[in-house]
Amino acid sequence: MPIGKAHAALPQVRIFIPANEGGGWDQTGRALGSALVDSGAAAQVVYENLGGKGGTPGLARYVEAYGSAADTLLMGGMVMTGAIALHKPPVTLARVAPVARLTSDYCVLVVRADSPITTPKALVAQLRSQPEKTPIAGGSAGGVDHMFAGMLARVAGRTADLVYRPFPGGAQVVEAVVGGQAVAGIAGYSEFAEGIGSGRLRAIGVSSKRPFLGMPSFKEQGVDVDLANWRGVFTGKDVPAERRQALLQAVRQAVNSEAWQKAVKRNNWDPFWQEGSAFQGFVELDSSMADVLIYLLKLKKG
Repeated sequence: MPIGKAHAALPQVRIFIPANEGGGWDQTGRALGSALVDSGAAAQVVYENLGGKGGTPGLARYVEAYGSAADTLLMGGMVMTGAIALHKPPVTLARVAPVARLTSDYCVLVVRADSPITTPKALVAQLRSQPEKTPIAGGSAGGVDHMFAGMLARVAGRTADLVYRPFPGGAQVVEAVVGGQAVAGIAGYSEFAEGIGSGRLRAIGVSSKRPFLGMPSFKEQGVDVDLANWRGVFTGKDVPAERRQALLQAVRQAVNSEAWQKAVKRNNWDPFWQEGSAFQGFVELDSSMADVLIYLLKLKKG
């Protein structure tokens, strides 16, 4: 956890969230905004949402409207690197500057509570024998959920036959699984928590290397796949270095606040701080890995 002294509050910070309200990026962005105000790092925070295609339309809008705005942060993460690799949009993360990585997260795979599928091995077996009758719901095409579904299809030996149904948010994934449009769903735990708690959904595995939140990993259940998601914030490439530093200091102050710590605990996020050249290098590596995964897993735009 970064430690640093408090700085004078920024008058206003805009957090641009390239996703619909209620999803993982929206939850993280609004929690960060609350922490910015609670910690005294910002006097006021405003939010702007624009969803679709793993954040790529939002990224383009952000660059166009706020590329030189010294008071605006962009939410992003692995979903966006995957969507960029899949869709090949004209505006990429090369047009923004990394500020800080905030969290790691893992994919949780759920089925309807009355589903005959009770283990990852059972899901893989059905993907192998009846891929066309085993649709999997998740977030945007090319994102981390899609990648993880592709990994499971690869274990089943049916990479090219994966039926993946992308949705703009976790709520729609839940309804797709409960309503029978999908055999299984993939998202972060916070997006499934209510459905699991109410008994509508059953979690059968998590994409971490080890058990997470009491859920067994796929690896320990005999399916050799794991994948870590991440979320962070960026600023415009044209923002002067001293203003980027001011935003970094504000975010650093926010994540040390009680409000942020409560949000991390409430949403069961795995805090992971990274800044500077280390975060820049990580984003570049993750973008390269996304290109490789999209190719190897034969992921389609859907």
